[in-house]
Amino acid sequence: MSSTVSTAGASRVYVPPTARWRLTPRSGLAVLGAEVRKGLTTQLAHPIAHLVMVAFTATVYLGLQYVMGQGQIQRDLVPQTLIGISGYWLLQFASMVMVADLVSEKRGGTFAAAQMAPAPMWLVMGGRLITASIMGVVVAVVATLVPMLVMGVTIPLRWAALVPYALVLVNVLAFTFMLAAFALSSPMIGVLQTMLTSMVILMNGAVLPLSFFPDWLAVVARLLPTTIGVEATTKVLFQDKSLSDIWSDGTLPWLIAYTAALALLGWWIFVRNHRKALAEGRLGQY
Repeated sequence: MSSTVSTAGASRVYVPPTARWRLTPRSGLAVLGAEVRKGLTTQLAHPIAHLVMVAFTATVYLGLQYVMGQGQIQRDLVPQTLIGISGYWLLQFASMVMVADLVSEKRGGTFAAAQMAPAPMWLVMGGRLITASIMGVVVAVVATLVPMLVMGVTIPLRWAALVPYALVLVNVLAFTFMLAAFALSSPMIGVLQTMLTSMVILMNGAVLPLSFFPDWLAVVARLLPTTIGVEATTKVLFQDKSLSDIWSDGTLPWLIAYTAALALLGWWIFVRNHRKALAEGRLGQY
């Protein structure tokens, strides 16, 4: 709404600041930057908690390997399973950051207040996804290095592996966004997140490589986030496959299609739940 203000015989139209805001590359980057700074400041306010979680998750991984090895860790399987566990850590911490912040803001009423900002909600959520990806990548890298140093093993480096692993990250962010979409309407989002991420750690190659699974279980495992990306990455790193090889055998096309489908599904659920919560006035409560 605008109003006319008279000054010294002249008049000018007053336009509220929110009405003057326009989405441009500069203003969009400013919104993203503000969201990322806010998110990182919140997360880094308690660094000890993150260090404890990294130590705990690294210990859990080594414990799982000890159990699966029936009293000893199979060192030849550690490099492959580290690819799987790093994908799980990406998912676990990225979704924890995204969902926990959203639930906290909903309960505090600040998420509902954010709807009055001129910036579109998809841009705000994009900034939160960037924060989630930064925290997820940092934790995954550190938590992967710890078992490598403890066990004295290495992961071979091949530049081609960055392509499928980058898609693992996109896959994780798409699934994280879908969890955030469910968080808009479901008070059980914590239970849902725990259940789904627990299935991922058991079936994405973090405990045993996918090649050890029965055929029917491998098919089920590939329906979970990160699994196909971990499989493609391990083929490049440990089977000397090229990108053309994993394209020809269908792994890379399925990874791209799965990631795109997951991103579209998460976007659709978020738009649907966001509109429904706005219409029912439930953005500040469950």
